[in-house]
Amino acid sequence: VDVCEIKSSLEHAGQSHVLQFWSELSGDDKNTFLVELSQLDLNELREHCERAAESAKADHSATAADQQIEPVSSEFIGSIRKSDHTALTGWENEGFLQISQNRVAVLLLAGGQGTRLGVSYPKGMYNVGLPSSKTLYQIQAERICKIQELANAKHGSKCTVPWYIMTSEFTLDPTKKFFQENKYFGLDPSDVVMFEQRMIPAVTFDGKVILQDKGKIAMAPDGNGGLYRALVDNKVLENMEERGVEYLHVYCVDNILVKMADPIFIGFCVSKGADCGAKVVEKAYPAEPVGVVCKVKGVYQVVEYSELRPETAEQRDPGGELVYSAGNICNHFFTRPFLNEVAQKFQGQLKQHVALKKVPFVDREGNLVKPTKPNGIKMEKFVFDVFQFSRKFVAFEVLREEEFSPLKNADGAPLDTPTTARQSLLAQHYRWAMAAGASFLDAQGKSLPPRPRVTRDEDPPAVCEISPLVSFFGEVRPQQQFLRDVTSCPYFLLLESPNNMTINI
Repeated sequence: VDVCEIKSSLEHAGQSHVLQFWSELSGDDKNTFLVELSQLDLNELREHCERAAESAKADHSATAADQQIEPVSSEFIGSIRKSDHTALTGWENEGFLQISQNRVAVLLLAGGQGTRLGVSYPKGMYNVGLPSSKTLYQIQAERICKIQELANAKHGSKCTVPWYIMTSEFTLDPTKKFFQENKYFGLDPSDVVMFEQRMIPAVTFDGKVILQDKGKIAMAPDGNGGLYRALVDNKVLENMEERGVEYLHVYCVDNILVKMADPIFIGFCVSKGADCGAKVVEKAYPAEPVGVVCKVKGVYQVVEYSELRPETAEQRDPGGELVYSAGNICNHFFTRPFLNEVAQKFQGQLKQHVALKKVPFVDREGNLVKPTKPNGIKMEKFVFDVFQFSRKFVAFEVLREEEFSPLKNADGAPLDTPTTARQSLLAQHYRWAMAAGASFLDAQGKSLPPRPRVTRDEDPPAVCEISPLVSFFGEVRPQQQFLRDVTSCPYFLLLESPNNMTINI
């Protein structure tokens, strides 16, 4: 690596300060730093830094989008709540058919660490405190095992749902090690494809690259919208084509209720001829801080809650429902040709979003500083910003209590904590058990009164965890009858084997 060439490129980009401690580095540290710098696109660095500084100064509360907004047309929306049983069954059958023919894969966005949870490892390795102590990764792996089993039973096939996992520099190695140590949770290792997204420099408010050490730039993943470049960099699209994959279900790692390769969602999108689709949940209230799936200037996109005026957010239709109610949950359908087109033609056009962060840095004297307030800019792309390039976009509304409970904050925060995630899953499993005819006794042998409506933010009267290997989404196969057992303890755990379903804890 030519240090003079790199120095010249940094000067051209207005970033000559990056080498200010060069003379203090050891020979090994110099070589390591040069390798890191050589991997940056230094020709793009100036533009990146200038754009970051300009974006940080911009007014992001502008209402230009609000003034040209329209809701998603009803003909492009399916709904668990509103669509009739015949339609839902037809979509489910179509989805299972596509799964059975090896045409469906799932793609996990897992580039983030559990920093806000107070841990340094990947969020997928987090245990929210279930009786089984299963992590998010294990729960999701077992759901893939189960959906393959259900599709095989329905169509007499032997299908595979490949699992593509996008990691970052921070999460790739620990994720690989975790899967290896756990024997890939029963999946064939060749069907679990991990790849890494790009890292980009963090920048100060005046457009200067931040040094986290004398010989290291502060880097961050380029957001989940970095997916499209990563698909090209790692030849993932070629792998999909070789396997015959045509449809992708893309989701974020932190949703404990994610219904992976959901046959109803897949079938709905395929039946509508969609190249791009989004699962949405009904907003809980007008000012809820979630993005809204809608149209702006006739183009589908997600408008952030901060970009909506209160009078727009509060609009209701004649039936009393919110007009802009389609809350985005980062749960998407894409065809492989659409992903290929975005990756090849449009990924450079994706909007850059500003995230103001507290980035540790070395000052001019070389001292490490840990800031107490945001001092840096991390530019991110979002996975949903490709909706605008879709030729046929659809949305599918699901029930929040059944399909969306993200894990974002440590316990003590009001929302999206390990406790709320655990409560959501156990409440769902309790509802499944009651729907299948289960009854529960307390420690004294008295019948616990059933509670038909258990919300996502409360503990059910009986703790009932159902393994994904037993039930994908509450379905009960007649030969199992596994929910007819009655336990004399308020803790009721369903194990993996249909012949050995209960255990007292």
